[in-house]
Amino acid sequence: MAVGAGQKMFVRAHAALYRATGGRLGGRMAGIRQILLTTTGRRSGQPRTIPLAGTPDGDAVVLVASNGGAAHDPAWFLNLVADPHVTVQRGHEVLPMVARVAEGEERVRLWGLVTAANPGYERYRGRTSRTIPVVVCAPDPTRST
Repeated sequence: MAVGAGQKMFVRAHAALYRATGGRLGGRMAGIRQILLTTTGRRSGQPRTIPLAGTPDGDAVVLVASNGGAAHDPAWFLNLVADPHVTVQRGHEVLPMVARVAEGEERVRLWGLVTAANPGYERYRGRTSRTIPVVVCAPDPTRST
């Protein structure tokens, strides 16, 4: 799934609006809670920020690398695999976190949690043969904002 110029502009505008208002605007899309995820570009080394659906699980935030059901993982996921140190903004709160891919029973539990919050993930799962990664972003005690 190629990312067009219009989609890139929308993502940048959404992120800017979210940041400027602390999530008051852009903090929910279609009733689904949004966060801003900042990764380090695996090739550029530059910060990359994208708004995503983020499901809380205690102190952690759960993300789904669905890429709309595309056959390949989204760029943000490849970035955090290369460098799991990320920043998550929830509302006004900006948190340094460490990302990891959930596996086994934890993944099963979290898939139920995220699909309860966003049933669209089941449609995405039906569009692809790949296993859609479920990512846990947990507070990083080694970094501060």
